[in-house]
Amino acid sequence: MIKTLDDPLYYLANFHQVVDWIAGRYADLLADDERAFITCFPTLPQPSQALLVRMVMRKGSLFRTSKLTYPEIGDVRQAISPLLELGWVVADPIISLDDLFGLLKKAEIACAFGLGADRALLKKTSQLEALRADFSDPRPCSAWWDGMDDTVYELRIMPLCDRLRLMYFGNLHQDWSTFVLSDLGIHRYEKVAFSVASRGFGLRQDLDDYLHLYQCRQRLNDGIPIENVLAEMPVAVHANPWLEARHAKLWFEIAAHYEQCGAWSAAFHHYRQSSYPGARVRAIRVLDKSSQIATAFDMAEAALAMPESDAECQQLMRLIPRLRRKLGLPKLIACPELPVNATRLKLPRPCTPFQVEQLVRDALHQLPAPVFYVENCLINSLFGLLCWNAVFAAVPGAFFHPFQRGPADLHSADFVRRRQLEFSECLAQLASDQYQLTIRRNYRDKAGMQSPFVSWESLTAEILELALNCLPAQHLKKWFERMLADTDANRAGYPDLIQFWPDEKRYRMIEVKGPGDRLQDNQRRWLAYCAEHDMPVQVCYVEWHEDAR
Repeated sequence: MIKTLDDPLYYLANFHQVVDWIAGRYADLLADDERAFITCFPTLPQPSQALLVRMVMRKGSLFRTSKLTYPEIGDVRQAISPLLELGWVVADPIISLDDLFGLLKKAEIACAFGLGADRALLKKTSQLEALRADFSDPRPCSAWWDGMDDTVYELRIMPLCDRLRLMYFGNLHQDWSTFVLSDLGIHRYEKVAFSVASRGFGLRQDLDDYLHLYQCRQRLNDGIPIENVLAEMPVAVHANPWLEARHAKLWFEIAAHYEQCGAWSAAFHHYRQSSYPGARVRAIRVLDKSSQIATAFDMAEAALAMPESDAECQQLMRLIPRLRRKLGLPKLIACPELPVNATRLKLPRPCTPFQVEQLVRDALHQLPAPVFYVENCLINSLFGLLCWNAVFAAVPGAFFHPFQRGPADLHSADFVRRRQLEFSECLAQLASDQYQLTIRRNYRDKAGMQSPFVSWESLTAEILELALNCLPAQHLKKWFERMLADTDANRAGYPDLIQFWPDEKRYRMIEVKGPGDRLQDNQRRWLAYCAEHDMPVQVCYVEWHEDAR
């Protein structure tokens, strides 16, 4: 059981939970060093365990003795001794000049290198650049400055602990602070029943592949030459769909890099390697940019016959007429778009920083017809509250640790299919008043819990009651059905504002566009969908008084 922050060793109890969890679920995947660590760690003296966890939880791998002061641990030199014997920590490690600058303060740098008054006042980055040419070789920490009265320690098992963290969370963006936020009640998570067999990785190869892709992405983000990143990129398609999605996204980002550089052939090649949404259209655009118009047209026509999404269809319908024109082909008769109501609103130009949506909200707000800024929050939240049981259904492989904001397969193509029965049961409640009872109950019982759909800070009790009173169930059903058609793309693009007329049980949604602003593609798709199903929606174009003609 996780201890609260009243216990000064709460972090050690949490770390033990991770170790026990991994030992019980990943024994067959563990490497020899991981297995040895899990066996040895609980046998250490408690201060040594606590000190190691403190170091693991902190940033970096180099620590000065003076920065390792913890009342619950006591004598650091005594606590660290067993860690030194195991080789998990080393004293006086060989470090670079950059490492040294990360450890020392400006005054200490000036003393260590005998900097004059003028150079001592420079920023640390400038001092570092000035010294780099003369001090390029790494050396033991003590050899850099013999006047340093601290021992420096290096944590050598951070990669191993990162692998354990990856096994537990199934990702590397969650860290040990997740436990603390949960202990403090800042983050609360739905409790989902899952078996001991539930885990994020089924094979050791999956774990290794995740880390390899993660390192490739880090190198790309760090500005490592793209050719060096490509040399390390795996080429084969992953059997694990979740890992293949990460693989495809990385190929997409590499292709985008080449496109920005005008390297059309390389960009096209890597877009074609990627199954990431949007890669096919980007490949067609690259062909267009490189004057391969006929090939681009043929590829676009084939894609339009079987579009991967509404977004791709929309982009192709805009792209194909341009390609036809370049090829000298007859112009096609375009299908007229359903009209969307548009208004223009003249407002005084504000003198202070502002959000144009807030200005329009205030201008339209009336006591009998209040206006709220909700954007993507309201409909997503109503969907999340009605379909809470479906989203958090104990589907095999979807949940494998207690700190998941949502199911691991949320972004997979078969997310809805695997829960089709649960979602159907949730939407069936819209045929009666049961949906209102469910939404209100979940709003009360699940308040504040992490959810990929519910925005608790935006959905006030007032907005919730107005929405349930004014939004027809048939409109909610249409929104939710489109959400289920593509839970990734269709969670965004909703109009900015909503106005309620509670006495008349009606509403309207308003997309706000400031001067010079245009509708985005996902907004156009939602507006067209609302117009198709007779939902009250309009676009409000704002002009400033002095700009109006």
